[in-house]
Amino acid sequence: MPFDPDRTAVIVVDMQNGFCHPDGSLHAEASAAAIDPVRTLVERAGDADVPVIYTRDVHPPEQFEDAHYYDEFDRWGEHVVEGSWEADLIDDLPTDDAAHVVEKHTYDAFYETELDGWLDARGIDDLLICGTLANVCVLHTAGSAGLRDYRPVIVTDALGYLVEDHRDYAVDHADWLFGETATLADVTFD
Repeated sequence: MPFDPDRTAVIVVDMQNGFCHPDGSLHAEASAAAIDPVRTLVERAGDADVPVIYTRDVHPPEQFEDAHYYDEFDRWGEHVVEGSWEADLIDDLPTDDAAHVVEKHTYDAFYETELDGWLDARGIDDLLICGTLANVCVLHTAGSAGLRDYRPVIVTDALGYLVEDHRDYAVDHADWLFGETATLADVTFD
């Protein structure tokens, strides 16, 4: 599955201490296990001069104080609070070489962020999406990309998740409804 390096970007979703490090409040073993496959994809992208975008899920402490319904702290507990170690990207990925870092406050990396404009300004159409959690931020970001006429391709063996069934659901749903899926072995840049 070749991708044009001039029209493709890799989006690494929420590979942060709070989700991937054993001391993180929402640590998932599969998120930690996704680090090596994500690194492989990022390194391949770097070798092909494909931009790599990292997203950071960051919540100001007061974000949900006036929430009518949407309250992630109620659902998940306090996590990746702005300025905390949990909100930092993990040290195990080459984040210093990132083309862009998107700070988001919801599951969707496009919602009220500059991501769409950044991609559009660079003529990017195809997005290789990896990271964590498969059925939450990865799925919502990929769905939002598809609705914006990008080609979202979820890299199935570079995903973190809480339960394997959640990953399988996300992959099946994305493939069926709005995007495509690929494995690391399928991804080449030509």
